[in-house]
Amino acid sequence: MAMLEVSNIHTYYGNIHALKGVSIEVNEGEIVTLIGANGAGKTTTLRTICGLLKPREGHVKLNGEDLINYPAHELVYKGIAMVPEGRGVFGKLTVEENLEMGAYSRNDKSTLESDKDRIFTLFLRLKERRKQVAGTLSGGEQQMLATGRAMMARPKLLLMDEPSMGLAPILVDSIFETIKLINKEGTTILLVEQNALMALSIANRGYVLQTGQIVLTDKADVLSKNPTVQKAYLGID
Repeated sequence: MAMLEVSNIHTYYGNIHALKGVSIEVNEGEIVTLIGANGAGKTTTLRTICGLLKPREGHVKLNGEDLINYPAHELVYKGIAMVPEGRGVFGKLTVEENLEMGAYSRNDKSTLESDKDRIFTLFLRLKERRKQVAGTLSGGEQQMLATGRAMMARPKLLLMDEPSMGLAPILVDSIFETIKLINKEGTTILLVEQNALMALSIANRGYVLQTGQIVLTDKADVLSKNPTVQKAYLGID
């Protein structure tokens, strides 16, 4: 049984049929990436999984438990955390306060300091700025903070939406190295990423989403060699 099972979900924005029977699976310990053009439904898929949108049909199961009827905030208790597109940090709070907000759902408050230290080890720039107001951080630093905040919830499954958006190339490399490290330490990851080449380079498997439907799925290294994927998403003719 897969850790995450998304089965035939149909999600709407009003009368707009955004997801048309999307089904994906993520096994424990994997990095799975969802690629596609802008407007294909990638973010909508993540928002449906984490409960921010409710599908009219279909199921989202985590370790066999159907999550459809749970509100979004309760899914954090179930083990799902999300790094949203655009970072979404609490701009008027400090770096450290943002990290503490990420742990609001936890009962084991005694381990917060050690977990913050772990985040500061992953992101040394955040350690240097732990008392700085988050709204004054650079885009790359805010991405680090959004990722660290989600990790403070100790998720079983981490959803990441466009982590490289708007970042300088050197920071993109750093973010993807960190994603690999987070996965290596035991967190399963579902990654939505416009930079398909980078996403496929670190993923185990991938799905291609087109106008609200899955049109292709395979191992990441096989997808990266697929002529259709290369032409449409990797810039290779």
